[in-house]
Amino acid sequence: MATKSTARYPWRRRMVHGLWMGAVIAALAASPGARAQAPDAEAAAARQEQARLADTDTLLALTNDGAILYSQDQVKLSGYQYCSQAVALAEAGEFRQSVRAASKALHLAGETQDPNLRAMANRDLAIVYSYSGQLEKAEQFAREALKYPARDPKLVVGPAHKVLGDVAARRGDYAGAVRSYDEALAGSSERYAPLVRASLANALIEAGDTARARQVVDELGTPRDAALAAQVERTRASLLLAEKKPAEAKALYTDLTTRQMGTDTEYYRLWAWDGLARSELALGDKAAAADALGRAVGNVDKVRARFRSEEFKMGLFSDLQSVFERAIGLYAEVGDAQRAFEISERSRSRALLDAVRGRAKLSEQAMQSIDLPALQRALRPDERVIEFHVLPERLQVWVIGPDSIRTQSIAVTRDELTDLVDTYRNSVVRGRRTAVANGEKLGEALIAPLGLKAGERLVIVPHGPLHYLPFQALRVGGRYLIETHPIAVAPSMSIAVQLAQRTPSAQADLTAFGNPRIEDKYDLPGSEAEVKQLARLFPSNRVFMGAQATKTQFREAVGRAPIVHVAAHAEADQVDPLYSRILLANEGGRQNFLEAHEILELPMQSNALVTLSACESGLGRIAQGDEVLGFTRSFLSAGSSSLIASLWPVSDDATEVLMSTLYGELAKGRDLQQAMQAGQLAVLRNPKLAHPFFWAPFNLIGNWRLTVTAGGA
Repeated sequence: MATKSTARYPWRRRMVHGLWMGAVIAALAASPGARAQAPDAEAAAARQEQARLADTDTLLALTNDGAILYSQDQVKLSGYQYCSQAVALAEAGEFRQSVRAASKALHLAGETQDPNLRAMANRDLAIVYSYSGQLEKAEQFAREALKYPARDPKLVVGPAHKVLGDVAARRGDYAGAVRSYDEALAGSSERYAPLVRASLANALIEAGDTARARQVVDELGTPRDAALAAQVERTRASLLLAEKKPAEAKALYTDLTTRQMGTDTEYYRLWAWDGLARSELALGDKAAAADALGRAVGNVDKVRARFRSEEFKMGLFSDLQSVFERAIGLYAEVGDAQRAFEISERSRSRALLDAVRGRAKLSEQAMQSIDLPALQRALRPDERVIEFHVLPERLQVWVIGPDSIRTQSIAVTRDELTDLVDTYRNSVVRGRRTAVANGEKLGEALIAPLGLKAGERLVIVPHGPLHYLPFQALRVGGRYLIETHPIAVAPSMSIAVQLAQRTPSAQADLTAFGNPRIEDKYDLPGSEAEVKQLARLFPSNRVFMGAQATKTQFREAVGRAPIVHVAAHAEADQVDPLYSRILLANEGGRQNFLEAHEILELPMQSNALVTLSACESGLGRIAQGDEVLGFTRSFLSAGSSSLIASLWPVSDDATEVLMSTLYGELAKGRDLQQAMQAGQLAVLRNPKLAHPFFWAPFNLIGNWRLTVTAGGA
């Protein structure tokens, strides 16, 4: 909920259910004295962090949600029917809808005091959270399911212990996974047991117990279901590799590359080519391995994007991004920097496709990937692209100019990099003095080896945990990166180049939404002042406040709005990011939300700039392939040219300086990247606001060349 602060640094922390909401462009406020207020800054950041860590999908919260959802159903089902619905939705990849169905079953279990229904509903929640990668919640609900006596224990005990095994396996605890799968096997029905055995076999392979794995695999036989049979063949081939029989594994994988397996033939062939590459590596032939991986990623466009529950049922947890990772790493090792870069770009568009899985419409532009020559032709002499790809054991970096490409491998594992970024972010958000030293540590590790020249304009393409990193606040040679380089970020260069070419300039015409009227606890009076202040900078403007700031108005207005500003609550959905939402004003007496899948389908090709005035609005759930799951990628994929979004809660005073400078520079004809640099430097050079917490939260994302014409600030 919104809170007030009496400190001279006001923090408008837009919080709903502990998720991220906050100010991006704030109302004007009196200049403070920094030293006296530092504890307030740190306390506000600490409260924000605690709220962010609050767990919303708890048993109580879901039960309460279930009661509301059940009351809204025109056709009311039984608790067991909702359980069946939850299972079907989970297997179709509709994770949030599955949770909602299971929550209605939870509610009815409480109403009827039915322990069997409680067990079944918790089992279903464990399964869907496991599918969606929310491992802590999956474990929590699996253990909750085991607390209740079920009429047929095998319907609960086996699946719950299997979820616990799946969680352990995905955490890399294969010994723990084997123990849980053994318990699942002992408590499984005859129909369910083969799936548990398959999961057990894969865990044993990963644990290095090839003798027992061979025994379990030999017991599997050949499932009647074609998809399951294909997965068993993959397991058999994988076991041959684990048994150090690469020639036999190669023969089996080669056979699998030619088999017909129904409508998903190309999918299973992709994994066969990947396995063949691993076999060739084991045989010492890197060139053949690279060729096989090239075949794997070369056919990826033929593979349907859908959720494959059968893989989870068999403990495979396949991720196409791991194939891209192996290809990037191998091509980098053999010295083909261009091919490695192009595969990295391709992986980002594929990750978006896999996240959406046909549940929302994607433009052709969103799915295109650029090749290196096309990118270089699009770059100006002073522009450099820095693209990162986080591999399990190292960080691969490309520095690309109009006539050059350099690649760098940085010896840091994915887990180590995640820890470094987390440590740095915490020091910044908490206002610690150590933020400067931490910024130097990361800057020397990530930027210094790249040999950049002062004044070069940088477009940074982050990956994995680097999406959380404010690159502008990294330090090299005793200076912040923003002091020597204008900076923009992009989820992929393919998207950024298309946006820059399509929208070189925009009319200074503002459409703004402020303080949507929902109910008193969601009131954001500060956002009204924010929008009014911003509107003064744009003589041509349309402003929707309070009850007028509706989803209907938003959908009608944004298609013809060059510049859009939204000051509202937002909620990120970690279970199913397509259901992340911006809370707009009630319509027809009911709450109304703009969800991410709806943003993807909005006609925003005429939109040049969106400012999301929601705390940490630039973040989404980080997928292994890319940051595709937040509002940022939704707006860009829908056609918006550029965004200004925040990485943590912001100070009103710092934002006043930054935004007034930014829009002033745009009015002088400078492009958005230069204007953002000027705004950040204006804050940094104020001694009272020199800590990165104040000047570094904003990212410019997308079209770094955008200019604003006629009637600007």
